Amino acid sequence: QVQLVESGGGLVQPGGSLRLSCAASGSTFSINTFGWWRQAPGKQRELVATIKIGGSTNYADSVKGRFTISRDNAKNTVYLQMNSLKPQDTAVYYCHAERAVYVYWGQGTQVTVSS
Repeated sequence: QVQLVESGGGLVQPGGSLRLSCAASGSTFSINTFGWWRQAPGKQRELVATIKIGGSTNYADSVKGRFTISRDNAKNTVYLQMNSLKPQDTAVYYCHAERAVYVYWGQGTQVTVSS
C-alpha cells in the first residue's frame, strides 16, 4: 500500500519557477526510488528525474541544470524544483514510487508555461 499525492502545479510565465511536492503514505519504508514523469497531450509519458533513498539523482537531458529533485525521508516526501521554465515543459507531472517489483503513481498535477 502506497498512496502518492502531488501538489504545486499551476500556470507560470516562461523563465519562472515552480516547486512540486509529492507526499507518500502507506508502506513508505520500502520505497527505494522516487521519480517524476510528465506527459503532454498526444505525447508519451517521459521520465524527468529520479532519486534513490541514498540521495543519488538522475535527470533527463532536457531538464538538466534547470530542475532539481530532492526527498525528505522523514516526511516521506519528494520535491521537484523547476527553474527557468519553458513552454516545452507544459505537461501533467506525475509522482512515481518503486517498491520492490511494484510501481505506484500519483494522479498528476498540471504545469502550464505560457505568457
